[in-house]
Amino acid sequence: MKRMSTRRIAQAKNCFAALGAITTRSQFGGYGLLAEGVMFAVIAEGELYLRATASMEPAFRARGMVNMVYSKRGVPITLRYYWVDESLWRERNELVGLAWQAVREARREQRLKAGDHGRLKALPNIDVNMERLLWRAGIHNAYDLRLQGAKRSYLCLLQQQTNLGLRVLLSLGGAIAGYHQAALPAELHDELVRWFDHMMAMRRHGHEPVIQGPPSGP
Repeated sequence: MKRMSTRRIAQAKNCFAALGAITTRSQFGGYGLLAEGVMFAVIAEGELYLRATASMEPAFRARGMVNMVYSKRGVPITLRYYWVDESLWRERNELVGLAWQAVREARREQRLKAGDHGRLKALPNIDVNMERLLWRAGIHNAYDLRLQGAKRSYLCLLQQQTNLGLRVLLSLGGAIAGYHQAALPAELHDELVRWFDHMMAMRRHGHEPVIQGPPSGP
């Protein structure tokens, strides 16, 4: 069983690489999977189980996923982790999307428990370095970031550092919407890419974008 779990861990690390650094720790007689320190799944006896909150459980059950049952001192305990069958493994995009929802909800619960509602670093995609850049650009908390939107916030950052690429813009959009930058909804992703391409074309022709008017849109 340990060998089966080891293979499954390697498979999961490859599958969920877009969620950030994937690490493991002992959990429920198996292995907890963590993305950037946030536990979102468990691997036990070679099987993967995704963590669910109350808001996610109906979607998991509608898909036919069943709870993990953990035996503690001989007493079966039903956990809020749901089995990923082989058919879902084959639907990689859907699986990564569900995993990211699990990460996002776990982070939200952590923030609520800690009473941290405004720290930029608590948002997806925002590490300490990005938080400091945003501070220097006058964006001090999550409220400021949401108020400005991804595009205006990106332009503010460009005034501090002129070589920022598309990934930074997508990271800001994901932080505001609650997604890892690699798992943005297609509509939001495409809108930001179009805006970025247009802005870069302007810069190539010597027209630096100017922050004007009140915030609007992503």
